[in-house]
Amino acid sequence: MDRSYLNDVPDDQGGPAMPTDRSEASRPVPFTFWLGTHRPGWLSWIDVPLMVSHRTLGRRRIDKLPRATQPWVLDSGGFTELGMYGGWASSPQQYAAAVRLYSTEIGMLAWAAPQDWMCEPDMMAGGGWKVGTGLDVAEHQRLTVANFIELRSIAPDLPIIPVLQGWQPWEYERCAEMYEAAGVDLAAEPVVGIGSVCRRTPADHRVAERSIRRIAPHVGPLHGFGVSLAGLDMYGDALGSSDSLAWSFWARADGAHILDCDQPLSRSGETYSVANCPGCALAYRREVVRRAELGTFGHPAWEQLEMEYAR
Repeated sequence: MDRSYLNDVPDDQGGPAMPTDRSEASRPVPFTFWLGTHRPGWLSWIDVPLMVSHRTLGRRRIDKLPRATQPWVLDSGGFTELGMYGGWASSPQQYAAAVRLYSTEIGMLAWAAPQDWMCEPDMMAGGGWKVGTGLDVAEHQRLTVANFIELRSIAPDLPIIPVLQGWQPWEYERCAEMYEAAGVDLAAEPVVGIGSVCRRTPADHRVAERSIRRIAPHVGPLHGFGVSLAGLDMYGDALGSSDSLAWSFWARADGAHILDCDQPLSRSGETYSVANCPGCALAYRREVVRRAELGTFGHPAWEQLEMEYAR
């Protein structure tokens, strides 16, 4: 495949200073977008920061793991695992061993998510393909903090980050207090994740914005898990980084043309799914980076938000 289209992807670090609070300027926070992918092999040849799931990498033999050519981050796959099983099928010891394997064999691992517990209402109550955990938000938060403490105890040398979970603003603040009570100084952490912000209605996006803007000044640079373009337009200026696989859904729903992808959907003469098209993925990434560099994050376009949710 012709890979020349990789050369025109802007640098994540080139954006202007953006305020953490709209009404008050703060120190500049460089923004990094970790492009989500179902294809671990991209780590060896796509020269942009990637996010890959443990559920994808865990199915590969050691000798089939790629060697990374750029920093990348590991998602624990919690949304799928909790949705399917109502809990974690792997122990903290097993997960820590996997993170160590990836760090050694793949290399260039920037950080890894813990085995956190998402707090979307249907994750607890069930619905659709999710079986439901049967627990409440407070218990999900307790389990999230306890898992991070255990993972850090098992493998203090691994770059596993703390993640704040909740649904309402005060719940995220409660989660931060749980970390503090456990002896974790979130303000000193190089990255702090914030979860359960990706699959929200327009009204819930506004709740997520309030949550993020209230918590951001008190913790290390926030990483927003799975934040959509609509979410970034509302509160991206308060984040240090985000990730997304939304490009894959866009490509499947509307075809490559909506992402201005002009790459042939074939490799070595074989057709492959548009859902895994690197051209579509990088076109989506270019749009995220463009918005970061223009400083448009934090200025919501409500028509676009409604349109994206309608998908």
